[in-house]
Amino acid sequence: MSKVIIIGAGAAGLMAAYGAALNGCDVTVFEKNEKCGKKIYITGKGRCNLTNACEPDEFFDSIVSNSKFMYSPFYSLTNYGAMDLFSDTFGLEIKIERGNRVFPASDKSSDVIRALTAALGRMGVKIRLGTQVTGLIINDKKVCGVKCSDLEYNADAVIVATGGLSYASTGSTGDGYEFAKCAGHSIMKLSPALVPLETKQRWVTQLQGLSLKNINVTFTSGGKKIYSDFGEMIFTHYGVSGPVILTAGSYIGDRVSAGGVVELSIDLKPALDFERLAKRIDRDFEEHRNQQFKNSLRGLLPAKLIPVIVKLSEISPEKKVNSVTREERNKLARIMKNLSCTITRLRGYNEAIITRGGINVKEINPATMESKLCKGLYFAGEVIDVDAVTGGYNLQIAWSTGYLAGISAGQS
Repeated sequence: MSKVIIIGAGAAGLMAAYGAALNGCDVTVFEKNEKCGKKIYITGKGRCNLTNACEPDEFFDSIVSNSKFMYSPFYSLTNYGAMDLFSDTFGLEIKIERGNRVFPASDKSSDVIRALTAALGRMGVKIRLGTQVTGLIINDKKVCGVKCSDLEYNADAVIVATGGLSYASTGSTGDGYEFAKCAGHSIMKLSPALVPLETKQRWVTQLQGLSLKNINVTFTSGGKKIYSDFGEMIFTHYGVSGPVILTAGSYIGDRVSAGGVVELSIDLKPALDFERLAKRIDRDFEEHRNQQFKNSLRGLLPAKLIPVIVKLSEISPEKKVNSVTREERNKLARIMKNLSCTITRLRGYNEAIITRGGINVKEINPATMESKLCKGLYFAGEVIDVDAVTGGYNLQIAWSTGYLAGISAGQS
């Protein structure tokens, strides 16, 4: 019976264990944490957005780095294949929400881990918790096992599924990159991804906790548009976050990190063009014509945002609405269509959902996930240089690469 060792009991590692066990292998998972799937517990704000029920084209369009590499892994276990696996085989009831995001029906990420580990238990997979792998055993460009403290464990195949550098408290401390380097692999530039952004303007901090829905954001640099999106965001004590902001970070991160000036423009009323918004303001002002300007915007803006917009408009807060000029009304409309701030930096790995960069995909066989440099060594999940936007796509990358690595290691 072939022995397969998997390093890491996260999403990719556990799915790799399932794939290897399907081939009747002797499978052991080594996990340095005290429990499995520690990062899965916190994904989707504890709900676990486990995949996205989109069409294949949308899946590949949602991958930021090396989408072509994912063809074989994805079709070995598609998003719908993963959904069927969790619901039919693992017994997890799932649901599809807005944006085709898939969640456990219970809204508990712990149920995803419980269903998967229970299935592995039934298949005889051994999971060694609290066990730190310190290195690989490699002879003549072939992996032969792993080192754990003073002990060594032999294996016919080893799958590295250790995650990246994001949320180090979950165990993602870059171990896999070191294992890969020892096998001769190169590591592409690492950076935090799907991460909040810091801003220059002080008024942003006054909006801490304010969540905006149905807004449009546009990021520009040197007058050229880099990225645009529609959806939700939130203001924080240091800048901005939320779904559209996190995704944007994957597209503007290199520019910001290199010292480039990146501007964020928020369209608070994307459903209205400038002229329709101006008419809407006129109607509201007519209704509140005898009120002070500062009290006239409640029908247009969230209460917390009003003082900031009033200040940016440079219209006297006490000015009667019927005295606000056409020029001032147009400036107000322009601000609501283009609330601007400057991005100064990305937040760090401890707030990043994933890590961008990783093991060079040119050194991995996409049809098997096996190293091209070291026989019997496989990689899966965040440790490789593939990343996607928010919406369940990154977990699908973990399921697909993990499954293919497990199946391939088991067959070899």
